[in-house]
Amino acid sequence: MNSETMQAIVITQPGGPEVLTIREVERPEPSHNEVLIKIHAAAVNRADLIQRAGHYPPPRDVSQVTPGLEFAGEIVKIGKDVFDCMIGERIFGLVGGGAYAQYLTAHPRTLSRIPQQLSYEEASALPEACITAWDAMVSQGQLQTGESILINGVTSGVGTIAVQIAHALNCFVVGTTRSSSKSEKLKQLGLDNVIISEKVEFADKVKAFTAKKGVDVVLELIGGDYLGEDLLCTAQNGRIILVGLIGGAKTNVDLSKVLMKRIKLIGTSLRARPLEEKIAVAQTFSKSVVPLIAQGKIVPVVDATYDLRDAGRAHEHLAQNSTFGKIILRVSH
Repeated sequence: MNSETMQAIVITQPGGPEVLTIREVERPEPSHNEVLIKIHAAAVNRADLIQRAGHYPPPRDVSQVTPGLEFAGEIVKIGKDVFDCMIGERIFGLVGGGAYAQYLTAHPRTLSRIPQQLSYEEASALPEACITAWDAMVSQGQLQTGESILINGVTSGVGTIAVQIAHALNCFVVGTTRSSSKSEKLKQLGLDNVIISEKVEFADKVKAFTAKKGVDVVLELIGGDYLGEDLLCTAQNGRIILVGLIGGAKTNVDLSKVLMKRIKLIGTSLRARPLEEKIAVAQTFSKSVVPLIAQGKIVPVVDATYDLRDAGRAHEHLAQNSTFGKIILRVSH
């Protein structure tokens, strides 16, 4: 490998984890308004698994064969029209793809400075989860201090961060999970009540926890039949933010609940947004969430760490649906 190449994970064809191969590829060069980042760690997200299987094509302006949405690293080269960052700065951020690699280019206003107490591996566990959770719950769901929230899929990377954000806002936080072994860890993060449910039946328990009122906001990270239960336990004028669909993209629901309770049902996705919107959410992350990280009110939750060349094993691990927090890829140089 020379200065013009780098190692990256490549999806050789749509398929299972075995189609992920590490290869020597051309190293990117920053344009006039970009920076080149030396990546030290990247996180694995469920979107990566769906892309690998051929069902979630990346935006046209990023690598079509190298997955990876979030990373932590250092700036090593600056475009001629970039003036608000420095070589050597430790940064982390969210991109449309290409983070399973040794280098990456990005617009500097989509990046945030890593708080000094975090390692690169810890930092890489935060951007996607923090930005997704804050954007969904606060920016779109208008979650206010003192309100109540239900988080479905609470042991996921986004879920564990969402608990901490809601707790930092002094909200009453309820979460659902199928694993009783993780309930104590969830409470340590700030979850007030955990519902252990093998079946999609949680509405009655949520209403019992909220004196029959229901929750003000639902962060729906699973989708499918969970949406029907959400409608039963959402309060008047409540908001349901649909983020994930691992439980399925189709379900039968009673839409009369939406009308009678005047519920706002909002679907959201970050990856396909135009650059201007990605800059906006990144700036909000820097101003509103990174200070909470620096204060220790939000901490990274890492389930396991793998070397970059073992990305296939990391995908297998995530697909088991047994993780608590994020899976990280360590990138060596």
